[in-house]
Amino acid sequence: MPTGDGEYKVTDTQARFAVAVREGRAINDVSWTPGRVLLSNRRLILASNDGKRTVPLSRLQGLGGRHDANQSIARVSNYVSFDLGEQVLLVAAAEHESFERDVYRALLDQRTLMAKHPAVEGGVVQDTGWEQARVKIDENGLGAALEGGAFVEFDLDDISGLDAAKRTVDGEKKPVIEVSHTDDEDTSIETHLAGTPRRMRFVESWLRKGEERSSTNVDLSSRDREVLMALYSGVSPFEIPAFLGSDVDEVEETFERLIELEVVEEVRVRREVALNSRGRNIASEAMNEQ
Repeated sequence: MPTGDGEYKVTDTQARFAVAVREGRAINDVSWTPGRVLLSNRRLILASNDGKRTVPLSRLQGLGGRHDANQSIARVSNYVSFDLGEQVLLVAAAEHESFERDVYRALLDQRTLMAKHPAVEGGVVQDTGWEQARVKIDENGLGAALEGGAFVEFDLDDISGLDAAKRTVDGEKKPVIEVSHTDDEDTSIETHLAGTPRRMRFVESWLRKGEERSSTNVDLSSRDREVLMALYSGVSPFEIPAFLGSDVDEVEETFERLIELEVVEEVRVRREVALNSRGRNIASEAMNEQ
């Protein structure tokens, strides 16, 4: 696939694909075609027994969104939708999460943005200037190497909020994404990212996955919330049964459920747990509701 003009292969995988929208109209009788997907930093190639189709990534207007026109599509839990404007292509890869990450790598890896970091730290606005940043996608989220030497990691699990706005950056109006996240010391910070409208659309789409993970819209029982609030207040996991006047086995079951919901993470096998970013958000909201 490399052509000598800076193009390189990102992935080559088995997949099924379909056309969900053609000439601006949704197709009702969508069916999947099995084949192979080749992805470079410049184009997407769909190859099947019916032939080969090449889509330049420069035509891509957006990613994501469901297009469940019929049961054949709706039954597929995970696919990537490629919005080409008048047409939408769906690709369901054998390894969905890996393929989806590779798509963002193809679109964003080694691309340049502007960054203001930290724009806010511990709730205090910082007098920070804009500087260039080179982006890299990894399995945990997005990293940005700033020209001043700093490296900022946006771990998807640590993103608690995302706001998109128009701001003046170096005298020019640009789309800006304000990312609320935590640093290595667990300090709440806000980093601002800016760039071309198209590039920022994909950055926002990728980082939104972190905000979705941190969503407080989780179906928790009153006991779940009591355990979260106890942890948030600094009660040791080992002391929670006595603190709540509950049976040890019952609290252990609650820990299991909260781990499955990705609200707490297991620290060691003796069921010591610690709140993660999502859990802190939920516990904070629960405390405010008291």
